[in-house]
Amino acid sequence: MKASGLGWAVLLVLLGLVVKGKAEIYIVTVEGEPIISYKGGENGFEATAVESDEKLDTTSELVTSYASHLEKKHDMLLGMLFEHGSYKKLYSYKHLINGFSVHLSPQQAETLKRAPGVKSVERDWKVRKLTTHTPQFLGLPTGVWPAGGGFDRAGEDIVIGFVDSGIYPHHPSFAAHHDDPYGPVPKYRGKCEIDPDTKRDFCNGKIIGAQYFAEAAKAAGAFNPTIDFASPMDGDGHGSHTAAIAAGNNGIPVRLHGHEFGKASGMAPRARIAVYKAIYRLFGGFVADVVAAIDQAVHDGVDILSLSVGPNSPPTNTKTTFLNPFDATLLAAVKAGVFVAQAAGNGGPFPKTLVSYSPWIASVAAAIDDRRYKNHLNLGNGKALAGLGLSPSTHPNQTYTMVAANDVLLDSSATKFSPSDCQRPEVLNKKLVEGNILLCGYSFNFVVGTASIKKVSETAKALGAVGFVLAVENVSPGTKFDPVPVGIPGILITDVSKTMDLIDYYNVSTPRDWTGRVKSFKAIGSIGDGLMPILHKSAPEVALFSARGPNIRDFSFQDADLLKPDILAPGSLIWAAWSPNGTDEPNFVGEGFALISGTSMAAPHIAGIAALLKQKHPQWSPAAIKSALMTTSTKLDRAGRPLQAQQYSETEAMKLVPATPFDYGSGHVNPRAALDPGLIFDAGILAFCFGSWPLYL
Repeated sequence: MKASGLGWAVLLVLLGLVVKGKAEIYIVTVEGEPIISYKGGENGFEATAVESDEKLDTTSELVTSYASHLEKKHDMLLGMLFEHGSYKKLYSYKHLINGFSVHLSPQQAETLKRAPGVKSVERDWKVRKLTTHTPQFLGLPTGVWPAGGGFDRAGEDIVIGFVDSGIYPHHPSFAAHHDDPYGPVPKYRGKCEIDPDTKRDFCNGKIIGAQYFAEAAKAAGAFNPTIDFASPMDGDGHGSHTAAIAAGNNGIPVRLHGHEFGKASGMAPRARIAVYKAIYRLFGGFVADVVAAIDQAVHDGVDILSLSVGPNSPPTNTKTTFLNPFDATLLAAVKAGVFVAQAAGNGGPFPKTLVSYSPWIASVAAAIDDRRYKNHLNLGNGKALAGLGLSPSTHPNQTYTMVAANDVLLDSSATKFSPSDCQRPEVLNKKLVEGNILLCGYSFNFVVGTASIKKVSETAKALGAVGFVLAVENVSPGTKFDPVPVGIPGILITDVSKTMDLIDYYNVSTPRDWTGRVKSFKAIGSIGDGLMPILHKSAPEVALFSARGPNIRDFSFQDADLLKPDILAPGSLIWAAWSPNGTDEPNFVGEGFALISGTSMAAPHIAGIAALLKQKHPQWSPAAIKSALMTTSTKLDRAGRPLQAQQYSETEAMKLVPATPFDYGSGHVNPRAALDPGLIFDAGILAFCFGSWPLYL
């Protein structure tokens, strides 16, 4: 037997010497149970699996020795197959799944597939981000926080893990208060990495864990330490925003441009934050890094996982969308007692656009809450044009001359810079703009992010304008307009018909010579106050961008017999912390807070509320928490009418239609009711095999 085994090994090594093709990243699973489900059977290694209501002690000798055993087997398999230096192992996965990720050639991957003991070899795929007032909207201050001892105890000792773009640890939303210090959390065993710039770790009692995962990104050549930061530092803004929504401190003033927009709070303001950075500003992330982050988070002892990330598309190489290493890792996390909330995706309002497939987690759709920001532009002909503008008004009872950017160019050569975008003050004539309202055009550059409303504001201010108007002349399907806070009067006209009214009035009021040059500017107007929100009883509504069901079975988009999304939560125009060096939203570069939308914002709402439920019911399983959230959710809006969903219209940018479970799942979350649901449906663990993956019911 030994001789034949040696011959097999030599043959495989010879096969491994033939290495052709560009190396790629693969996720490999092998036979044998991971720590979470190993019930014994291997000589010298006792069982490590625990019952569903028990926490695994990852520091025990049983667990550490079995983990070392699995990693040695991974290394041995690769060493027997391939010549040293022809591959690079990135991670060993031992806790939730048994396998590893490796950087090697397609030919080597084929060799791996044929090797004894290998269950699956899948090429890595990309993931992306699925990018205040909501505590009051959800009734937390009066109906939920008192049950946990008030806002200053809401979420006490519950650890929420965030697999995202990192965190900006110096933000007041994540500060540890000296008058009410945090105590130790013995159940959590994570570590805090050191900031290579400041030489200080990222933790302070509020933040209790901070690590980053980028081995796959580095192997793929996508990682740039200058802008991506080789640390848990948030170079994007997204991770800080999601962490603050779920667990940010209570009562943090949201100040931008000299105005306070209210006070921000996380859903569970006393919960602890554990950061597992695996998403980066330019390229998103790789599943190999995300799986490593999730595996580590569960190993460290988090109670809740918030995932505002998802795949770019359904997996192409699995027969069922949720039977792949990523979703199998989530299954094992739930089996380990960790509740997982994942963003449903932002591909709405089209059907079958969900990118959160797992039956065992909470897939969260995004709702619009009752707070809306509107503004108006008053023209000299008496018309008032509605628009968006989170800005102060021009001086009351006073009108100002309006000048179009294309009419105030310093030089005709400036047309190559798209001057109507108002991104470059140096190409416009300050003498003609000063003291007037600058009219700008909303081009495709704003859609792709190379132009921003923030820059329009800065241009207008640099030229001495009293304010600006940004007018949309063409609307592409899927274009989403959000109000942006600016320091001077400004408004975005999103309705094309209103833009035509503005253009017609401007042209009639602006005489020109035979060459088309303006002789005098006679159009006048004023900008209203857009700083105060308007509260609507029609809330909540399913947001236009929120991904819709039904869930799909495979890459061919066949229906799966599985209802998704699971639940609806606020995800539109959410104020929360931001990283000053974040670039995810060009309108908030350099700011401490951002107002952004996405199912990325909805998922941490559910994660934070789940932390409150876990605090009150510490013995509840993830399935019990999910049951409480879903069975108590509401299908009615504030006015008592059935929920509606935003949808595209042939004549307008958007219309409202009756919502269905494929839009909202079980309904909109109701935290007060979920705290005491009266009845829960738990799910036990019964292992059986489906293909090469174990499933649990």
